[in-house]
Amino acid sequence: MKGFRQLKWRDRVRLEELLKFHTNKSEIARIMQVSRVTIYNELKRGAYAHRNSDWTTTVCYSADLAQKKYEENLKVRGTQLKIGNDIKLANYIEQKIVENHYSPGALIGEMRRTGMFKEFNTSICEKTVYNYIDKGIFLSLTNKDLPVKGKKKRKYNKVHIQKRLERGTSIEERPKNVNSRKEFGHWEMDSVIGKRGNSKKTLLTLTERKTRREYVFLQRDKSAGAVVDTLDILERRWGKELFRSIFKTITVDNGTEFSDYSGIEKSVYGGNRTKLYYCHPYSSWERGTNENTNRMVRRQAPKGTSFENISEEDVQQIEDWVNKYPRKIFGYVTAAELFDEEIRLMI
Repeated sequence: MKGFRQLKWRDRVRLEELLKFHTNKSEIARIMQVSRVTIYNELKRGAYAHRNSDWTTTVCYSADLAQKKYEENLKVRGTQLKIGNDIKLANYIEQKIVENHYSPGALIGEMRRTGMFKEFNTSICEKTVYNYIDKGIFLSLTNKDLPVKGKKKRKYNKVHIQKRLERGTSIEERPKNVNSRKEFGHWEMDSVIGKRGNSKKTLLTLTERKTRREYVFLQRDKSAGAVVDTLDILERRWGKELFRSIFKTITVDNGTEFSDYSGIEKSVYGGNRTKLYYCHPYSSWERGTNENTNRMVRRQAPKGTSFENISEEDVQQIEDWVNKYPRKIFGYVTAAELFDEEIRLMI
C-alpha cells in the first residue's frame, strides 16, 4: 500500500487529465504513487455536478475546485495549523526555500536573528516547517526542494605520512595555530569541475577558515597558469600589503592546477605574497572547510553543470549567495558579515 501524502496543484491537474481518459481509480493511484483512499478523498473534494447536453447531470472532478477547497480548509484549520492563519508567511517560506535555496534551519534562524517574525502574524520553529513540508501543507514546496541532508561522517583510514614531498611544503609544517581557526587569514583552495567532456572552464574556490568567507572565480581551464593568473588579479584588487595580511596561508590538495607553488606564492609586486601548503594525498578532510563550502556552491551549480556559457555575473551571484547565507555555526550570522568585521579591524 502506498504511503499517505497530500496532493499538490500539479497532482490535481494530472488527476483531472487521467480521469478524462477514463482511467480506473486503482491505476490512477499507481501512476500517482498514492493510496486509493487518497484518490477517493480527492474526488470528493473536487466533485461537482456537470450538466450534459441532454440535460442529464454527471458527477465530475475539477482540479480548480479541489484546490480552492484545499486552500479554504487551510485557513479554517488555523487553530490547529499555525501557518493557516498567515498565508503571507507561508508564501515567504516557500519563496526562500524554493527560489533562494535556503534550508528551513537557515531560514528560521535568520528570521529570529533579524527580528523578521515581527512582519508576520505567526512565529514557527524549524521542526514545524519540516513537518508541514512532510505533510504537504505548502502549495509548491516539497521535500525535493530541500538541500540534501548531511551524510554520516565518513570514516577515513590513516594516511601514511610522507617524510618529504616532491614539491612545495607539506601541511605538516603549517603553523599549529591555523587549526584553531582563531586567527584570521588562513585559506583553503580547490577547483569545482564543470560537466565532463563538455566544459574546459572551471570554478576556483577559496574559503577563509575562520569566517568561512568564499571567493569563487571562473577560470578558462584547470591549469596551473590559470590559478596563478586568478591570484594575481586578486592580489591587485587588495594591494600588496593587505593581500599579505588577508591571505597569510593557503592550503591545497595535490591537483595539477596547484603544482606551480612558486607562482602561487610569488607577489606581482616582488617577494612573496602568501605561503602555500599541500595536503596529504587522498586526505580531503585536511581541507574540510573548503569541501563543505563547495557543497554550497554545488547547490547553485549542481554536478553536471556546464561552465562554458556561464558569465562572470552568474559566478558573482553564486559567490554572493554563499557569503550571505545564514550560518548555524555562527548563530545565523553570515560569512560576509564576519569577514567585513575582520577587514574593519585590520584597516
